[in-house]
Amino acid sequence: MISKRIIPCLDVRDGRVVKGVNFAGLKDVNDPVTLAKFYNEQGADELVFYDITASSEGRGLFTDILQAVASEVFIPLTVGGGINEVQDFERVLNCGADKVSVNSGAIRQPKLIEAGAKRYGSQCVVLSVDIRRVGNAWHVFAKGGREDTGLDALEWIRQGEALGAGELVINSMDTDGVKKGFDLELLRAISDISSLPIVASGGAGKAEDFIELFQLPKIEAGLAASIFHYGEVKIPDLKAELAKEQIPVRL
Repeated sequence: MISKRIIPCLDVRDGRVVKGVNFAGLKDVNDPVTLAKFYNEQGADELVFYDITASSEGRGLFTDILQAVASEVFIPLTVGGGINEVQDFERVLNCGADKVSVNSGAIRQPKLIEAGAKRYGSQCVVLSVDIRRVGNAWHVFAKGGREDTGLDALEWIRQGEALGAGELVINSMDTDGVKKGFDLELLRAISDISSLPIVASGGAGKAEDFIELFQLPKIEAGLAASIFHYGEVKIPDLKAELAKEQIPVRL
């Protein structure tokens, strides 16, 4: 059985890791290089690095910070923010990324997914989707959650998979930073329509939330930020709890 992955997330703004609630009220947390080194030592399975204002500010990702982070980790590194053309894949991969996360750039130009997959392989292309309930539907949001695209999230995920994305990161804006559990209803709905590996993000508050999450068979990873950044949940302790529940993890 495939081991479930525990993934800390570094949301980087102006060279610092920040965190908020429901994608708002961002507060300074720490230096990204310091945190990256810490998570590598703690036994994280992967690390995600998002330059969260690159798209909204219309600029490329800060590669100097990325290079410094990549030099401290020996686990797979997924990088996103300001990925608007195939050349941006090349840039972040050359800085040490293993996978490239596309979001706002792919919404504007869906063929970016296909172009990235053809050049670097589907395993390199991660479709990150920021989703919020709007009425009776789930909408896709762009530019770091600032803009409602009006796109139906399930339809966008179907399209992204057809274009060659190899993995999904599902960011529930409704549960982000709330620490009351992952958005299981949304994750079940996506599991029903996609065959891709799913990384769940938004809502983790305690070890039990991950145990509940991994009852959904298609969820391969749980991603969290603040509970790890502030030491509320320690990765070795979390993995020990998961192992006790017969959930396969890399200890």
